[in-house]
Amino acid sequence: MDFSNESRVLHRCSAHVRDIGNLLLRSLWHLVHFIISICNFTLDIANVLESYLISSGLLGRYKSLHIAKLRYLAIVIESEGAYQTLKIIELLQWLEAVGVKHVCLYDNEGILKKSKDFILENLDGAILFQVLSYWQPSIYAMLDAHENNVLLDQQHMTLEFVSFSDGKEAVAKAANVLFMKYSKSGVTDQNQKEKIFTESQMTEALKTVGSGGPEPDLLLVYGPARCHLGFPAWRIKYTEIVHMGLLKSMNYGSLIKAIYKFTMVRQNYGK
Repeated sequence: MDFSNESRVLHRCSAHVRDIGNLLLRSLWHLVHFIISICNFTLDIANVLESYLISSGLLGRYKSLHIAKLRYLAIVIESEGAYQTLKIIELLQWLEAVGVKHVCLYDNEGILKKSKDFILENLDGAILFQVLSYWQPSIYAMLDAHENNVLLDQQHMTLEFVSFSDGKEAVAKAANVLFMKYSKSGVTDQNQKEKIFTESQMTEALKTVGSGGPEPDLLLVYGPARCHLGFPAWRIKYTEIVHMGLLKSMNYGSLIKAIYKFTMVRQNYGK
């Protein structure tokens, strides 16, 4: 009987200790969560204040942007935000005002492509940037020169419209080009296993099907997710990616801040 009573007492004590431990862990979790929330809230307030000061022109260092470093800018917009055409036009007008002339607009579902005529009409002098197909090897250099000349043109804003289908279909078409090229070259089964396609060959194949395109220097993501949302991966090998939050919450100050930070970074590798 004494042994049974001692067992019950030990069981109750262990249960109390377990309950106290769970309560302490739960309290600690809430405390950590509260501290993180306060830190995030403070950072948000600081960012909003800084963006306001930048927009007001009170922070002098943001007035001089080395915009020449930003030759090609890509903007990724999540599908819901892609319907906010007026917001996108306003964003492009801000970019044009600070001297950004070459922009690639991307959304997953191709919504922006359907609105491209309306967007071009509401931007003075804006023209459509089209990636040419390199069907003949003899004109590769000529088309590369044409692409570079377009990027050097500072008179007009050029817009490129890209969607997820461009990336998915481009890879399939490029793979077919490589397959046809090497099947026609008489590659035998013995040395076929040794064949490895290089990055330059894949780039050439993508250009062949008209899906090469310039590599953006900076990519701004407008949406809840911190990712490029399916933007063609072969075009962002050395691209700086910045998450900007939701499009409906965009502001001029945060845009200038992102561009300023990019122009101040020294790139020691890549392009």
